[in-house]
This record gives sequence, structure tokens and C-alpha cells, in this order.
Amino acid sequence: MERRKFLGLGLAAVALVPAGLSAVDFRKEKPDTWTAHKVDEAIKALYGDIKPEESGLSIKVPKIASNGGAIPVGMKSDVQLKSLALFQDSNPESAVAVFTIPADVKKVNYMTKIKMAKSGSITLIGEGTDGKFYKVNKSLQVALGGCEG
Repeated sequence: MERRKFLGLGLAAVALVPAGLSAVDFRKEKPDTWTAHKVDEAIKALYGDIKPEESGLSIKVPKIASNGGAIPVGMKSDVQLKSLALFQDSNPESAVAVFTIPADVKKVNYMTKIKMAKSGSITLIGEGTDGKFYKVNKSLQVALGGCEG
């Protein structure tokens, strides 16, 4: 392919990216969230004083994580969300990640890996497009020394 055609196609592809595609920089907008040592404090710093329903979200984690440095966490929603926040209670700072959900996404099905220094629990908070907040909490064990037994 000729260089000019290739560059022209690249510019055309960039022009097709939606202009409204953006994400909130939660570290800049809500800095106290990232220094909170307790999950409840981090949630309050991020969303204010909320009363989340214990429905609409699910977390999938292994029963025992053999490697605390790379724990797979699956996150799903049954409701349409504006944002999704992940917290844990075994490290000094509780906030792990906050995702801005695009308006056209009807249900979330995300997966990430997190670090946990010891056994504890993971909390997921979803901010619904309906103005409600949703919550799920799951405990998991982290094997010491990298062994599962």
C-alpha cells in the first residue's frame, strides 16, 4: 500500500472516533477517594452519603486466590450504569478502580485483576442511570506463600 493512502486511511479512522467519547478523571475530581483507608470512607468520598440497594450487580472471584498479586475479578450488572467502582479492604487504600460507563452500554460485563495483601472482601458499587446506587460484596481468601492449600 502506498504511504499516502495508508496515512489517509489512518486520518479517516481517527475522524470516525466519536467526539463525545470521554471519561471522568476520578483521581483528579475525587482525590479523597484514593487516600481513604476504609471502604465506607472511600465510597462516601466518591459518591457522598448514599444508601445502595444490594441488587443489580455481581462479582466473580476465586474461592482461594493463589496469587494475591493478580486476583481475577469479574464484574457484571443487570442494570444500566453511569459508573462502577471497585473497592477492597485488605490494602492500606481501599479504592481500586472507578469505571465511567458509556451511555450506550446497557449491561456491564468487565474483568480486571487486582492486588490484595491478605484475605478480605471486595465491594462493588454501581451508579445507575436511574439515579439509584447498587452494591455487592464478596469475601475471598488469599493463600499465603502462593499455595492454595
